[in-house]
Amino acid sequence: MEKKNRRLTLWNIASFWILCFFVLFVLYPLLLVLYKSVMDPVSGAVTAEYFIRFFTKRFYWETMLHSMEVTAFSTLLAALLGMPMAYLMRSVRIRGSGMLNILIVISYLSPPFIGAYAWIQLLGRSGVITSFLNELFQTAFDGVYGFAGIVLVFALQSFPLIYIFVSGALKNFDNSLNEAAESLGCSRFHRMWRILVPLILPTLLASSMLVFMRVFADFGTPMLIGEGFKTMPVLVYTAFMGEVGGDDGFAAAVCVIMITLTILMFFAQRYLANRNTYTMSPLKPILPERARGLRNFLAHGIVYLVTGLAILPQAVVLYTSFLASNGGQVFTGGYALQSYAATLFAKDNHVIWNTYYLGIVAIAIVLVLGVLVAYLSVRKKNIVNNALDTLTMFPFLIPGSVLGISFLFAFNSPPIVLSGTALILMIAFAIRRMPYTVRSSVTALGQISPSIEEAAISLGASDFTTFRKVTLPVMMPGVLAGAIMSWVTIISELSSSIILYTTNNQTLTVSIYTEVVRGNYGNASAYATILTLTSILSLLLFFRLTGRRDISN
Repeated sequence: MEKKNRRLTLWNIASFWILCFFVLFVLYPLLLVLYKSVMDPVSGAVTAEYFIRFFTKRFYWETMLHSMEVTAFSTLLAALLGMPMAYLMRSVRIRGSGMLNILIVISYLSPPFIGAYAWIQLLGRSGVITSFLNELFQTAFDGVYGFAGIVLVFALQSFPLIYIFVSGALKNFDNSLNEAAESLGCSRFHRMWRILVPLILPTLLASSMLVFMRVFADFGTPMLIGEGFKTMPVLVYTAFMGEVGGDDGFAAAVCVIMITLTILMFFAQRYLANRNTYTMSPLKPILPERARGLRNFLAHGIVYLVTGLAILPQAVVLYTSFLASNGGQVFTGGYALQSYAATLFAKDNHVIWNTYYLGIVAIAIVLVLGVLVAYLSVRKKNIVNNALDTLTMFPFLIPGSVLGISFLFAFNSPPIVLSGTALILMIAFAIRRMPYTVRSSVTALGQISPSIEEAAISLGASDFTTFRKVTLPVMMPGVLAGAIMSWVTIISELSSSIILYTTNNQTLTVSIYTEVVRGNYGNASAYATILTLTSILSLLLFFRLTGRRDISN
């Protein structure tokens, strides 16, 4: 009897209730999506009609190919930009590298669709650069729309993620391997290709997977500049939110196909990463060296050019927010604060408060549950906690639009009605962005020796007291690293919020998107500037609290 009572610990109770939370808000909505995708709403019979319609009509299956094409090319281009940038910044002494590093991170903080909007200002049909080129060369360039425009926006906005991860991996690279290869006559290119790339390949694959998921799930960018080039998030949105009444069954079928594709890509990445796993000890780490001649010129030129292109959308948005306009698309010349008067200082404006309020509650949920899940999965291994660890990773594989639709399927009617409330947005944000905090917390916890906790327990501290006073403070820098990524992505979330929001709980990202669609570019720029500044301040706060100067691992 005594042995049974010992099993009912505080951690077991926590495991049970956290598992119930994830079953209710992850597993149950996804099962409903699967159910609706194969169920005829009239007869109640099982049917494959929706899947047959998708794969037999050219428009629909071409949309799937478009999504895969855009995602593959964007991820590849992001890797081709991010990996060389990380290597150059680590191996060559670049002037202003500290500021460049911050600018690269900042360029990643805003959602991709803001970059799309900024590039419309530059390379749209009436964009500044488009007009200049057409007038100079007497051409008829039609602007940055379609496949090329989407890939450009995604690649420039996503390569910083690969840059951050690869930079972290290069910290652990032993440069004596490089020197040994050089002494054997290997050229610089061959040393990079045969030694450096294989060693950082697992990190490159992991970061590329994050880019893949982000690009594949993004709704705003293809919606703004895709025009006739439709992708799956746009298709599922239009199917579910159709003007003549949404087609829930078909939307659910598209959701199932999207989830299947992301799961397949995830396992492919894991398979490749596991086949190419290496352990490195930086006995002699890479140190930046002063380059000379052509190498120095090319290194500086590449780094400055790529960084400039990456940060250009933020600069355009900031500049545009101060231009005087007629309240619509036409800027009348000169500068004014009217865009901020109509957004930041408007009496009836609540979108900024909503963004912070929803984001703060969501990040609180993320921090509490994320840390507990990490601790349970690493220190309290059992079947329940292993299942919990797996469930928390599901949202990583679920596009935001799919999560939003699944939540409406699950919580739009009794017994649990959450649609139209702020709570459904808070939970959706927390669920979708929790994997960042869970993974970073697991990594931080893996670096803490269990003997430290055992010493505290041997001195009379309880299990929970040891966790609260010993383990948690030590792992906090790692927790904050994941939390800052969760927070920035929460306040930048569009794909799920565009489906779940109402007028009363509209957020900054939804407001930016709707203002761009309406043609109110000044207001959109003001909102986007506020969002970007919030992300930058969050990053600076992270640096202040942790004492770090980058967010690489």
